[in-house]
Amino acid sequence: MSLDTFNRDQLFMAPQVNDTILVEIGWEVCNQVGGIYTVLRSKAVEMVQRWGDNYCLLGPLNKDEAQIEFAEEEADDEIGAAVAKLREAGIDVRHGRWLVSGKPRAVLLNLDSLNGSMVKLRKKYGNRLNLTLPKNDELLDDVIAFCEENRLFLEALAQESSKKRVLAHFHEWMSAASVPLLKSSEWSGRTVFTTHATILGRYLAMHDPDFYANLKSIDVTQAAEQFGIEAQHGIETLAAKHADVFSTVSAITGKECTHLLGRRADVLLPNGLNVKRFLVLHEFQTRHTQMKERIHDFTMGYFFPSYSFELDQTLYFFSSGRFEPRNKGMDITLAALKQLNEGLVEAKSRKTVVFLLITRQPTNNLSKGSLHYATMFREFRVIARNVTEEIRKHLIEELAAGRQPDLNSMIPEYWRLRIKRAQHAWKRDWLPPVVTHDMVDDAGDPVLNKIREVELFNNAHDKVKIVYHPDFVNSASPLFGLDYDELIRGCHLGIFPSSYEPWGYTPLETLASGIPAVSSDLAGFGAFAAEMRENHELAGLYLVKRRDRSDEQAIDQLTRIMMNFCEQDRRRRIAQRNRAEAFSQHFDWNRLIHHYDEAHTRAMSD
Repeated sequence: MSLDTFNRDQLFMAPQVNDTILVEIGWEVCNQVGGIYTVLRSKAVEMVQRWGDNYCLLGPLNKDEAQIEFAEEEADDEIGAAVAKLREAGIDVRHGRWLVSGKPRAVLLNLDSLNGSMVKLRKKYGNRLNLTLPKNDELLDDVIAFCEENRLFLEALAQESSKKRVLAHFHEWMSAASVPLLKSSEWSGRTVFTTHATILGRYLAMHDPDFYANLKSIDVTQAAEQFGIEAQHGIETLAAKHADVFSTVSAITGKECTHLLGRRADVLLPNGLNVKRFLVLHEFQTRHTQMKERIHDFTMGYFFPSYSFELDQTLYFFSSGRFEPRNKGMDITLAALKQLNEGLVEAKSRKTVVFLLITRQPTNNLSKGSLHYATMFREFRVIARNVTEEIRKHLIEELAAGRQPDLNSMIPEYWRLRIKRAQHAWKRDWLPPVVTHDMVDDAGDPVLNKIREVELFNNAHDKVKIVYHPDFVNSASPLFGLDYDELIRGCHLGIFPSSYEPWGYTPLETLASGIPAVSSDLAGFGAFAAEMRENHELAGLYLVKRRDRSDEQAIDQLTRIMMNFCEQDRRRRIAQRNRAEAFSQHFDWNRLIHHYDEAHTRAMSD
């Protein structure tokens, strides 16, 4: 069904919410780790509107995060009774509200409560699941503790809810080792399990460029053993097998589940956004200009001590995400940027492209050069502000007196000297670095090695400049001084040509910010969005074809996309930003939540 012909009357309706308590269980409830945090947080408004206080999220207690995101309160209903039962059993349980839009109920489980029982628990789960659970695996121990506590909570909730049914929706393998145990105990509730990316698929895709082509021939047991993830894969497989409804986020991941987990997904649950959070209505073009000026400040501080270029002819491209260079398409992006650079140089283009690559890798600190010149640029701003004020004051006096003003004479000697010193300290005889930080493993970093391979070293004659920022961006950063969403708004194009991406929030967030984005047909979001709208490029979504294509073919196509974008004039870019922001509205949760309604209805009606 086309998003353009969307009809609410065709949607599945949620189960009878007055008779059912829905508990969503996830490792990332009030615990910001990755994309599932965004899923749970962003759809909370829609879930609360449907379920009211019969909706509750269940996650592990992260005390640092909970101090910011969680407000504890007592409850006197069935959920409160289940909380009390666990407390009687010696488990530290917190009930309250997740402080996000919708303020859904949340129950947080302290995994430390089971520290003294881990040897027995590991043995119990190993025997019950017929899996070998390795010792000294801190994450796996935490997973087992979380699953045991969520199992106890769900059993207590079912006992306390004699007049209501219980529906438990598990996200990812870290929450779902309890699913087969609940099934074998003939628990009275119903279960939905969603895998957002199979753990085996993620490992395989990182090591096999032809992962999807080879999918049917993979020896699953051997592959899990090869990567040392037999227990994790085993838990995920059992959860998929025993859930009443099994789901995943996209059609391409559905194929992966069929072959790697042995069960076809019953329902697809595409990920949406609370797009209202991104809306700035008619101001988004103004916001783009404001944030672009802030990035210009960074650019002047980073590049201009070595050489300068025309800022009004500069375009900002960016990519960001988890450090999986091949899966995220960082490798082909850098290769395409090399070709783009050659094309722009050959065409004698006035355009300069500054490419910002934002991810997280181990670093020692910001490089001295990056920090020094950012500090120096702030000194220029101080000088400019004070000199401007001095000139303004004297200029008004001169004009009022009818005299011809001499601007040079209006700058006091103190500020002349300070300008001279600052300019002397400003100039340097070395190139702007391609990386902003001192890396822990400079020689072994795959992105740096790819930059070296494509020889993009920020030479003065290069039309493509590279800024590899191996840390997440926030307003406290001395380089940008911007939060990530502000940085996005100041850019012109987001580039995410993933080779493995079960969904992919970054291009959707980019479009919601009114900025065009590149995705791929191997990304769940890219493929889904392309099916929903023909001529998606007009709406600011470019799709690199990677399915059954070589890297070289993908690089050539991405180069053409970027070159064509560089050739657009400002008016066309503004029109495309308008369409990109409008297109993103189709991915608001109020349009996609019906997929969750379908999963929940199926689970309760079986």
